[in-house]
Amino acid sequence: MNLPKPIKFKVERYIGGLSQYKKVENPIKLSANESALGPSPKAIKTFEKEKNRILKYPESDSNSLRKIISEKFNIDPKRILCGSGSDQIFDLTCRLFLKPGDEVIVTEFGFIMHRIYASLCGAKIVLAKEKDFNASADEILKKVTNKTKIVFIANPNNPTGTYLPKKEMINLRKKLKSNILMVVDDAYFEFLNSEDFKSGLNLFKDSNNVLVTRTFSKIYGLAGLRLGWGYSSREIIDAMYQIKPPFNVNSAALAAGVEAILDVEWTNRAIEYNTLWSKKIFSVLKEYKIKTNIPSANFFLMNFERTKFNSDEVFEKLADKRLILRKMEQYKIASSLRFTIGNEEANKHFIESIKGIFK
Repeated sequence: MNLPKPIKFKVERYIGGLSQYKKVENPIKLSANESALGPSPKAIKTFEKEKNRILKYPESDSNSLRKIISEKFNIDPKRILCGSGSDQIFDLTCRLFLKPGDEVIVTEFGFIMHRIYASLCGAKIVLAKEKDFNASADEILKKVTNKTKIVFIANPNNPTGTYLPKKEMINLRKKLKSNILMVVDDAYFEFLNSEDFKSGLNLFKDSNNVLVTRTFSKIYGLAGLRLGWGYSSREIIDAMYQIKPPFNVNSAALAAGVEAILDVEWTNRAIEYNTLWSKKIFSVLKEYKIKTNIPSANFFLMNFERTKFNSDEVFEKLADKRLILRKMEQYKIASSLRFTIGNEEANKHFIESIKGIFK
């Protein structure tokens, strides 16, 4: 009997951070870069109200949320597209610009979903080398050919926690061919406060060949609702509207997203909390000679090559303490784990556990 056979895609599957490991009781999940404080109480209250409206389709084009975003960041609402997570924006971008044989440049340890969506469109993935987990505009430019269609950059980058300074980002866009789309993933920009850094939106809001993406999963704590948005030229955004699914953002996500944006006090509290704990944790890692990134997001990439235990051993020892971290095997980063800054109790437990392991 002949049966339907799906096409076999030569694409690796994204592996999310573990929420459970072996028989760890009451695990503390610090593997997915989720919010330490959770969403705004106002966003939660609005989410709960939406339960009485779930029989209705949501807005097709997310107009209410686009209006609030445009006012918050002083940008044109007609150049905004909301999606089911910023992942959907990456997907639409690749389908809009790529055909088999085209080339997409990503940084060596850049966010893996960028290459997955490009691969699904048949594009060739070209890796730009990093030095000490730092991306380089020069290395990216070396990889450009006549087949290059998109350059993806997460800034700050997940999972390395490093970033390209604003001068280098501007220089990269200037030196790239004008017909190459530059996609800047702003997922963690709120956490980074440095004089040499500016978000992709602040740098390129007036550009016609840059697409900036943002997410509600990190600073706003709405990862479970899958909500993100992109900003680019009218031409690019209009083309995305032609291919996006109808009603692609659910009504609860839209309502919660509006309140999350409006609750500036809660957002500032989340930023201050992350700044406080990132400094504390960084100092502990430095004390025990665990190589890591300077605080730039809500996570640390920790390397154990110079310590008495390797990453697998540390993972197991932390799991024995109920702490579940992210292994870096999918990213091919040797002897490393990624740790997400958690709530106060989790952070204190992590610090004491690290001290106990490396004392």
